[in-house]
Amino acid sequence: MQVEVILSPLLYDGRQLKENHVVVAVDVLRATTAICAAFKAGAEEVVPLNSLDPLPDFFRKGYSVAAERNAQKVVVEGIPATCGNSPSEYLSQDLTGQRLAYSTTNGTVSILKGKDCDKLYVGSFANLSALAERLRDETRIVVLCSGWKGDPCIEDTLFAGALCGLLQRRLGADLVNDAALYSVDLWNLAKDDLYAFCSKATHVHRLQKMNYDNDVRLAFRLDTCPVVPTLIDRNNIPTLVIDE
Repeated sequence: MQVEVILSPLLYDGRQLKENHVVVAVDVLRATTAICAAFKAGAEEVVPLNSLDPLPDFFRKGYSVAAERNAQKVVVEGIPATCGNSPSEYLSQDLTGQRLAYSTTNGTVSILKGKDCDKLYVGSFANLSALAERLRDETRIVVLCSGWKGDPCIEDTLFAGALCGLLQRRLGADLVNDAALYSVDLWNLAKDDLYAFCSKATHVHRLQKMNYDNDVRLAFRLDTCPVVPTLIDRNNIPTLVIDE
């Protein structure tokens, strides 16, 4: 097993593992945590979108609009987003059978950037153990961190380190780039108190100023949503589902 960590979608095209690989798309604060929460709350599927423009068409097809920009819910052509990017909000609802059209500032960008790989999974601390188990039989894994608008971020790098460390210990994974190696070192420094370690992170500060500290705390808890969202092609639309 080989594992490579890409710290920003802007670096993905320069990766070493270019063929026959799976991608783990990560946006701890908050998209991939929210996606896991939505599926735990019963969602049937989540359609990731880079742009807000397609949302009205999906709404007319019966999808719930779930969208944010810069951590705030949006209104598109007079249609307010039912949900934004808050995992706490998703977990407080019954989403059984709902289909979500979902667009975020960073997370959906990474998901769609990596969509042409052999298989794509969504990763977060909320599904860390379930994800590691799902990856057991994979041989080439690229962990694609979302960062913030092209810049790397502490929280996604920490998740990459947690996953790489698990795969190393359990399966003898070979970490093929420096980003993978130092993400494990960062994880080992932070793992006893992720919330305190990340108190310096810029996106943590951004979310706390918007009164989303509950989401921050939830995002740093391990294995709260043991589901593994997987990207499939559904009628030429990239769609996340729980593929049992």
